[in-house]
Amino acid sequence: IEKDASINPKIEMMRLAATASLLSHRDTIVVASVSCIYSIGNPENFQNMGFELRTGQRISRRELMEKLVDILFERNDTELMPGRFRVKGDTIDIIPGYFNDIIRIELFGDEIDRIAEIEKATGRVKEKLDYFYVYPARHFVTPKEEIDAAITSIRDELGVVLDSGKLDDLGAHRLRQRTEYDIEMIEETGSCKGIENYSRHLAGRAPGSTPSTLQDYFPADHLTIIDESHATVPQIGGMYEGDRSRKQVLIAHGFRLPSAL
Repeated sequence: IEKDASINPKIEMMRLAATASLLSHRDTIVVASVSCIYSIGNPENFQNMGFELRTGQRISRRELMEKLVDILFERNDTELMPGRFRVKGDTIDIIPGYFNDIIRIELFGDEIDRIAEIEKATGRVKEKLDYFYVYPARHFVTPKEEIDAAITSIRDELGVVLDSGKLDDLGAHRLRQRTEYDIEMIEETGSCKGIENYSRHLAGRAPGSTPSTLQDYFPADHLTIIDESHATVPQIGGMYEGDRSRKQVLIAHGFRLPSAL
């Protein structure tokens, strides 16, 4: 049975808050479960594709909206939640993926007039800001040229698997249908459900290489403390083996490409 679990929005928000904090300042402590070893997206893309906003900065409303869409924010003018933005006249409200409250950007023509943090529940101005850095709404954010290269690589792998004859007709049909749908979603929206299964292609990594994890967001001189290590370290091995065996079954029956491993 294919895994079809939706992401817990609260946990996803905490993961985004942790990585944004690590890239913003050094005095950061992260308390994480063993699941933090899972693939999380390239830290260089996560940092480089973000952008800064300053009062007095010249930027058009259209340009700002396009920048938000490029880093996987969704426009929704009725329901505002983390990873979305809304537009009313020259005012753009965003809730970063790692935030509870609203960041309001007020434009005067093609210039940022005011930036403020607004309490979502009451609409009260919590703080007026001169500067705000917007990180991507999700971890798996990739520049357009890398997405194009990844789609070519995914299609090449699909062709190799289908030509190998290892799958029966049903498995081959399932794999082709699933992969083409995911490719279409990546082309149209920059993401898809289960995008971590294509992380090797999106990062341009060689087969068998290690994916980026939370560890890669820390500076080189960070300290890791493993609590209950006599239980935790074997658990890490067990989680790796369990995840791998589950994906091997999915690959054998045409639910995923071999690169999902």
